[in-house]
Amino acid sequence: MGGPMAANLVKAGYEVLAFDPVPAAQEQARRDGATVVDTASWAAAEADIVITMLPIGRIVLDVYADALAAAKPGTLFIDCSTIDVADAKEAAERAAAAGHRAVDAPVSGGVAGATAGTLTFMVGGAAADFADALPLLDVMGGKVVHCGGAGVGQAAKICNNMILGISMIGLSEAFVLGEKLGLSHEKFFDVVSTASGQSWALTSYCPVPGPVPTSPANNDYQPGFATGLMHKDLGLAANALQANGVDGQIGLLAAEIYNRFNQDEAGKDFSAIVTDIRKRSGGENA
Repeated sequence: MGGPMAANLVKAGYEVLAFDPVPAAQEQARRDGATVVDTASWAAAEADIVITMLPIGRIVLDVYADALAAAKPGTLFIDCSTIDVADAKEAAERAAAAGHRAVDAPVSGGVAGATAGTLTFMVGGAAADFADALPLLDVMGGKVVHCGGAGVGQAAKICNNMILGISMIGLSEAFVLGEKLGLSHEKFFDVVSTASGQSWALTSYCPVPGPVPTSPANNDYQPGFATGLMHKDLGLAANALQANGVDGQIGLLAAEIYNRFNQDEAGKDFSAIVTDIRKRSGGENA
């Protein structure tokens, strides 16, 4: 998602220095009008605001180790990764110790939202730092919410994606049950999309082909949001549930289900869980 987000900043007139270790991402950034540099610290040294979007907390902290030392005093760091709350707080503490400012600003909306500039940002950090980050976040997102202090943006993201993972499993089980009972996908969608079972997972991201033409199910489950990412996020939620003494039985079970599915289908969209449920139910490809 970082690539389309950077492209939207370029379109809005910002000068963007981009670093990514993947050559294909570098080439796309050049095509989008960003200036590609050789290291993250190089980008940080020349910028007033540094935006990171990385896979896991350890990598965020590793990048910060170099970037914080290179940045000008008072640089604002915006981390849009989805990481553990503890890692987000540590990143903010390291930034402050180095004389900088930081907010955690994870996103929801997937690649489509990043491209369209309609992401939802969940931001944690000081109010003044949020205010300075807001103009850039408004370019990249359709909704920006200041959730609280450092790490609270990550808390919102983890809770949101736990709901999404649970919803997709329940929806997929319902589709497979409907198949067994002779209910067509289209009729199921027509009823539930305006009934009490309606959800974003159904109306925007339907896990079966047909009812929602833009959903990954119509493109062989090529990822908008990969199973590997949902597995990671549900793992973060499971850790948070256990660490805070929450009786989160469904959240823990969802994490187990996606952990199993991730073993073979990490690169598929997370909505492809419906194919695994169907297979385990004696259906197609069983």
